[in-house]
Formats: sequence, C-alpha cells, structure tokens
Amino acid sequence: MTASEVIAVMEEQRNEAQRKVLMRFFKTAEGEYGYGDEFLGLKVPQTRLVVRQATDLPLGEVPQLLHSRWHEVRLCGLLLMVDRMERDSRRRLVDNPVAIARRDEIVQMYLDHAPCANNWDLVDLSAPKILGHWLLLPTRLGGEEIGLHTGYKLSVLDHLADSNNLWLQRMSIVCTWKTSQQGDPTFCLRYAERHLHHTHDLMHKAVGWMLREMGKRVDMDLLRQFLEQHAHEMPRTALRYAIEQMSDDERRYWKDTRTRE
Repeated sequence: MTASEVIAVMEEQRNEAQRKVLMRFFKTAEGEYGYGDEFLGLKVPQTRLVVRQATDLPLGEVPQLLHSRWHEVRLCGLLLMVDRMERDSRRRLVDNPVAIARRDEIVQMYLDHAPCANNWDLVDLSAPKILGHWLLLPTRLGGEEIGLHTGYKLSVLDHLADSNNLWLQRMSIVCTWKTSQQGDPTFCLRYAERHLHHTHDLMHKAVGWMLREMGKRVDMDLLRQFLEQHAHEMPRTALRYAIEQMSDDERRYWKDTRTRE
C-alpha cells in the first residue's frame, strides 16, 4: 500500500455519527485543547486493522500520514512507526547495527514530526513505545559510535519538556512509562519534578499517572520519597492519580499532607 491508498481506505470508512462523538470526546470546540482537530469517525480497532494491512508501507511515506488533516490517519502513521520500532527492538536485535540504524531513523522521524501528535491519545499511544524504547537501547544519535548516549537522550527530552507545545511536553513525561516498566525510575522522577507546577490538567494527569506506574513497576518507596518532598505542592489531580494504587489509609494520609501544607 501507498500512503494515498491508506488514506483512501480510511476515508471510505467515515462514520458521521461516530465522528461527532469523537469530536466532543477529544474537545475540539473553540477554546478547548483539541480545537480544530478533524475526525473521520473510526474507532481505534479499525485504525489498527489498517496498520496491519499497511505493514510494508515505505517509512518515507509515513510523513504523508502524519500530516493528514484526519486524526485517525495521523494515528495510523504513528502506529506504523510503533510497529516497526517494536519489531526492531526485539531482544535478538538490540545490538544489531542494522536494527539500530532503523530505530534511529524512526526516532528521528518521530521527533521531526512530533507536533503532528497533537492530542493526548496520539501522544500516549506512540511516545512510550518509540521514545521510551529508544531511551533504553543503543543508538548512534548523539554520537558516532553505538552507545546509550544518555546525555544526548536527556537533551532531547529536555527540549520537549521546555517547549511551549502541550503535546511535546506530554511526550517528555509519558514516554517514561516504558522506562519504568523496565525498572528504570530516573526518567520518570526527572520529568515528574520538572512538570510539577504545569498549569494544564492534562499534564497533572500525566504526571500522576507516570508516578503511579513508576511506584507500581519499580519501587513504591521511591514514590513515597517523591511524595514526602512534593505532595504539599502537587496539583490535586496529579496527587490523586499518583496514589490510586495505595490503601485507603495511605491515600488519606497523602491528601491530608497536601491540605496541611
């Protein structure tokens, strides 16, 4: 399939009733965070089916999907990149120079077109499995030799975190879901603290969610240490998300800590 054929297949499935539902759900009215986003009315399983049909689409054609006016087409492009990143991140390919080059190409394309992931679902379904994977694996980006290049990776995430774009900022914290799953809490803690005083509710939710996952996947005591330092200044939503997995008594303790301060 070509990118044009992918778009045609998706446009044929347009559903007007579902389109209206999605436009309300993703807050596309004037003044809302998704203002201007346009939908065909496809559900995610429909988009995933197209992804399976287009697995051999040349990577060079993916940007045509990423720059589509249609939300679901952009999601299709992102999921195609996720599929390829996962295939080239299998254990036997971690140190394979050809696989490393392909992963780097995907990551660079993702960063080059990052503003196209302009709603929370597009970020959440792509950043952990593209950027998150890359943070843990060998790369040539940031250096001529193959290595982890941690300093360069942090500079990439810092650039996203420091941008004025809500969705790029969300990428910098949500991508840490993958690193926490693999037992590394450092990225989560760094960007949770960095975004602690963000003004948008979507970032409060993301920070709390990633802290909760870090505690669950890595160490609950690390989460408690973070809360000891920051619970008093955390937005209510971020704190509520972070402590969801705790007992009633412990949740009450942390809520009271915030109130006391």
